[in-house]
Amino acid sequence: MRFLVYIVGYLLFFAPYLSAQQQTVLKCGTLIDTEAATLRSKQLIVIDDQRITAIRAGDQYIGEARVVDLSEYTCLPGLIDMHVHLTNGDLTKMYVEKFTLGVPDLAFMAARNAQITLMAGFTTVRNLGDRGEITAALRKAIDKGLVIGPRIFTAGKSLATTGGHADPTNGYRAGLRGDPGPVEGVVNSVADARKAVRQRYKNGADLIKITATGGVLSQAKNGQNPQFFDEELAAIVATAASYGFKVAAHAHGVEGMQRAIRAGVASIEHGTFMDAATMRLMKKHGTYLVPTILAGDFVAKKAKIDGYFPEIVRPKAAAIGPKIQATFGRAYRAGVKIAFGTDSGVSAHGDNAQEFALMVEAGMPAMQAIVSATTNAAELLDMRAQLGSISVGKYADVVAVKGNPVEDITLLENIGFVMKAGKIVKAK
Repeated sequence: MRFLVYIVGYLLFFAPYLSAQQQTVLKCGTLIDTEAATLRSKQLIVIDDQRITAIRAGDQYIGEARVVDLSEYTCLPGLIDMHVHLTNGDLTKMYVEKFTLGVPDLAFMAARNAQITLMAGFTTVRNLGDRGEITAALRKAIDKGLVIGPRIFTAGKSLATTGGHADPTNGYRAGLRGDPGPVEGVVNSVADARKAVRQRYKNGADLIKITATGGVLSQAKNGQNPQFFDEELAAIVATAASYGFKVAAHAHGVEGMQRAIRAGVASIEHGTFMDAATMRLMKKHGTYLVPTILAGDFVAKKAKIDGYFPEIVRPKAAAIGPKIQATFGRAYRAGVKIAFGTDSGVSAHGDNAQEFALMVEAGMPAMQAIVSATTNAAELLDMRAQLGSISVGKYADVVAVKGNPVEDITLLENIGFVMKAGKIVKAK
């Protein structure tokens, strides 16, 4: 008993010292305060374990701590990409790889892509579509420290209608198509809708992704048509809400977008042909736009190359791709809420930050583009108390770049320092 008292006393006496030994201090030349959308010079970020415990003005820290000198850098919150596909790789191979690659192959590919994404400064991603429960398993592996990657929120397999954008058998010959249903993510009734959501819950998803209209890369003719009825959408959103899920809706055409917004989806992905009425509807419902300009830019360029896409895909890529940036610019000026997303996996993983320059080119100020990838994205994830800004109590997700990205947004394409949850994963 006397020995126990001695040990407790020892720990209490040395508790401040032991805590101090665990501290890391980042000495930032400039800090981007995304909550206030402003720059703050000479800031010290104090980190204990995974969390930020203090932010102090100045460039000198007195105490026992590991000090990381970022005095020549601008520090900002870890970036958040709200639309990625970690299991996607080379688009020229994707139609064949459905038959040649299995779940283990895709899992290794996803792990590599996750690491690349993290090193590019994206400490959190929302994965909107895969197969075989891959990103749910990858999320667990990352959380356990088995592999390196960003914090993942996954939708699992996207939900589609028969022949719709995320029908996994599009383009198959008749003998291979079968009749995929809710387990495979194909919905054709209210009952199917409910079962499909519940299956995603069973599979470990964090949210639901639907393909409210046709899409560019699926082997189907129409890239804009609505693909769910109102009652199916309502069943998806209501069932999702029962499980604490938000719903993200891939959508290019107006009618499909409006049906999804009225049903209560949290975000419209792409939004290519969005008109003024749809923008007003999004503002009324508080629906976010995740623009994915980079994907549109990428497929439009590749559509000019003979043989890059199947012929049924090529005209959709040529028509839809160039319109996304202009639509985004109008939506931003109209006051639609914007959260950053790239659709990486269409474009190359690791190039995510190229989206920023396209956003700025379309008329969004650089600071607001950064806010869209931090504070706004965290809000859409319902994680604003944990992520999205460099604030006391939040996860110590911090990236840093030489120079001022508010003056030159392209600097974010070369992130020199990455910390995720208090651990330095990249430093120059």
